[in-house]
Amino acid sequence: MIIGVPKEIKNNEFRVGLTPAGVLALKKANHEVLIEKDAGVGSGISDESYINAGARIIESSAEIYQKADLIVKVKEPVEEEYDLLKPGLAIFTYLHLAPNVKLTKILLEKEITGIAYETVQLQNGYLPLLAPMSEVAGRMSVQIGANLLQKNNGGLGTLLGGVPGVPGANVVIVGGGIVGANAARMAAGLGAHVIVLDVRKDRLNYIDETFAGRVSTMYSNEYNLSKVLKRADLVISTVLIPGGRAPKVITEEMVKSMKPGSVIVDVAIDQGGSVETIQHATTHENPVFVKHGVIHYAVANIPGAVPKTSTYALTGMTLPYILKMADLGIREAMMKDYALLMGLNTYKGHITCHGVAEAQGLDYTLPQEIL
Repeated sequence: MIIGVPKEIKNNEFRVGLTPAGVLALKKANHEVLIEKDAGVGSGISDESYINAGARIIESSAEIYQKADLIVKVKEPVEEEYDLLKPGLAIFTYLHLAPNVKLTKILLEKEITGIAYETVQLQNGYLPLLAPMSEVAGRMSVQIGANLLQKNNGGLGTLLGGVPGVPGANVVIVGGGIVGANAARMAAGLGAHVIVLDVRKDRLNYIDETFAGRVSTMYSNEYNLSKVLKRADLVISTVLIPGGRAPKVITEEMVKSMKPGSVIVDVAIDQGGSVETIQHATTHENPVFVKHGVIHYAVANIPGAVPKTSTYALTGMTLPYILKMADLGIREAMMKDYALLMGLNTYKGHITCHGVAEAQGLDYTLPQEIL
């Protein structure tokens, strides 16, 4: 199989879909790997490193898309790439289709086999390809929030961890999954007062046991959220429905009740966002806006800012699936691997992810029926 890795062109996205280790593994399995020139530079990987591992360096993304059987990326194709998607192509990347009607339409029209990292799911519900970037985003959300709380950035002028004699900031984390747990680890480690809200008792138990009482827990409901947000200095929203559009759990009225200069970081924005006052994603170039006096941060590719960590964390998890698809063929790999089958979002003009179909009001097709 020919695997193509184009350079990411999303705003300030420096990750890359394969490392030289992945190239070497694919070459040893008798597959061909095409890497766009300078695709790895942002992650500290030179073209020479790819060549030494057995890849061919290609000058243009157009040639990559034309020659490859399987495109391996990090982020969803942006509009400048839509015309490069040849009919019938397979693409393996974060797609986040639920809020992206335009890209969904393109993938359906061109009958693209769209396999989304974020919906590859084991039978126990674990999302192995979302997890590493959730860990990164959770940890980064706290350092981002801490920076935005500085007065020179428009914030309250509060030091997240406080100092002796002055208490630390109040950090509210909505959602106790992987993002929330990692955010709690960072915030509590810096000395902040942290509350994690979740609707799941097992996650509240996990947070309580992991942090041995250093992090408070609370059931997530409208009443409790309204109560804690009034006192919050930093809010990190992480609520996620795998494959689907994130629910708006933080309402505009709640935001209005927050302190001027407080900060919201919406880590769920790539799935549409879980904060009512955030209508669109921002970029690393222009990451924030202020509404009702509250600083809103809504960058959809947070881990792209730390590519030397993120690229290796991600590709270590994606490579086994890439090898399986290359060795068996994409259809056969889907039939034999439940997790990959769950990752299939579009196939032969059909939506095969229930969350995407529901979010856009389109018909859902069970993937087993058309593979």
